[in-house]
Amino acid sequence: MSDGTVLVINSGSSSIKFQLVHPDTAESVAHGLIERIGEPDGHIVYNHRTGVEDRSLPIADHRAGLKMVLDIVAEVGRPLSEAGIIAVGHRVVHGGDIFYSPTLIDDGVVKAIADLSNLAPLHNPANVIGIEVAREELPDVPHVAVFDTAFFHTLPAAASTYAIDRDVAKANQIRRYGFHGTSHEYVSGRVADFLGKDPAELNQIVLHLGNGASASAIKGGKAIDTTMGLTPLEGLVMGTRSGDIDPGIILHLNRNSGMKVDEIDDLLNRRSGLKGLSGVNDFRALLALIEGGDEDARLAYDVYVHMLRKYIGAFIVQLGGVDVITFTGGVGENNIDVRRDSLAGLSRLGIEVDPALNEAKSRDERRISASTSAVEVLVVPTNEELAIARAAKALVAAL
Repeated sequence: MSDGTVLVINSGSSSIKFQLVHPDTAESVAHGLIERIGEPDGHIVYNHRTGVEDRSLPIADHRAGLKMVLDIVAEVGRPLSEAGIIAVGHRVVHGGDIFYSPTLIDDGVVKAIADLSNLAPLHNPANVIGIEVAREELPDVPHVAVFDTAFFHTLPAAASTYAIDRDVAKANQIRRYGFHGTSHEYVSGRVADFLGKDPAELNQIVLHLGNGASASAIKGGKAIDTTMGLTPLEGLVMGTRSGDIDPGIILHLNRNSGMKVDEIDDLLNRRSGLKGLSGVNDFRALLALIEGGDEDARLAYDVYVHMLRKYIGAFIVQLGGVDVITFTGGVGENNIDVRRDSLAGLSRLGIEVDPALNEAKSRDERRISASTSAVEVLVVPTNEELAIARAAKALVAAL
């Protein structure tokens, strides 16, 4: 069991990420990406020990994409059936109130995940397809679902409850579920290891900043608040998602412009956030526009940082003080400006970033707080695939 690998599959709405991981050593044996599913210019990249396979071809759907990858794996190396796989770990976005720990997948679990698609219509259906295809191709290996919402199952009622009619909320499963939980749990655990402390001793704020973005308040190793809610749309400004808005805006758009529900859904999820304000959702492109004097890009950046600082302040209060603030995700790990500006001027709260440490290039876990800072400020790369692999292995080992 200790020498085996875990195949981790993240089947998204238009792409599939996969990785073959040694959970004990954290070694990635191979990884890849299937993107632009359903488009004429589909793309598959497969990175393995001896090279990279990069192919562009039409990919009809998720099922066809996964089968193509399995064929490529067998073609350039050996079939996955011979790769010593002890489990397949599947990232599932929404577990609702049903799933809040790694779960061995059977037909009933697949149906339950599919039934939760009303809570995550962009994600759970794709997750289900990934599970179905992988179970067909690897029928003799246990499959484990690891849920994005699970870490936030511990939210106190005051944090998870929306102030709407309680009967309506109950009938429609409306509550704050939170997302990116696998990342928040993994990073907060790495923070404790880095500081040489028990998680129970720490009040943490974790900032997962990527194209999707979320923050969490973690007290004694358990999440007590988070920014995303019933869906991943709530909270911070993101690449293409609006984050927090006045709910009345939705009613206003419907009544005054005649926009239908699906049109508003598309607006808020795909045409808002940084992209809606500046025309781009990639942070490197945004900063290039700012350097060129683009005022829309500057405003987009300022709105992004404003919302981030707002939640940092709120979570400090919810925690009753913070011991460590950690940046992770593609933006959090790599963007000097966001880290600097989101914590600027907070020395009265004991938070000081060291400019030289912040600007130093590194892919490692590291401290960027000044020596005079009472609050630790860290950068910790996330590794959701490793977290899923370890969760899957642990569950299978306990069977």
